[in-house]
Amino acid sequence: MIALSDYLIFGAVLFTISMAGIFLNRKNIIILLMSIELLLLAVNTNFVAFSYYLNDVTGQIFVFFILTVAAAEAAIGLAIIVLVFRNRKSINVDDLDSLKG
Repeated sequence: MIALSDYLIFGAVLFTISMAGIFLNRKNIIILLMSIELLLLAVNTNFVAFSYYLNDVTGQIFVFFILTVAAAEAAIGLAIIVLVFRNRKSINVDDLDSLKG
C-alpha cells in the first residue's frame, strides 16, 4: 500500500516543477498556463491524499471545485491567448507590455 508520505512527496515534486516553470520561463504564455495547471494538480493530489487518509469526503469536494476553476481558467486563458496571437502575431510575454494602462 502506498503511504501518505509518498503522495505528499509526489505533490511536493509537482509543486516544485510548476514553480520552476513559472519562474524560469517568462517568455511563453502557454507554458505559464501549463505550470499553473500543474500547481493546481499538486494541490489536488494533496487534498485527495488527506481525504483518503482521514476518511473524510471534504477534500474530494474541494478537488471538484478546484477542477471547475481550473477548467474555466484554462478556457478563458486560451481564448485570450488566441485573441492576442491574432492581433500581435506573437504570444511572447515581452511583447505584451504595451497592454499596460
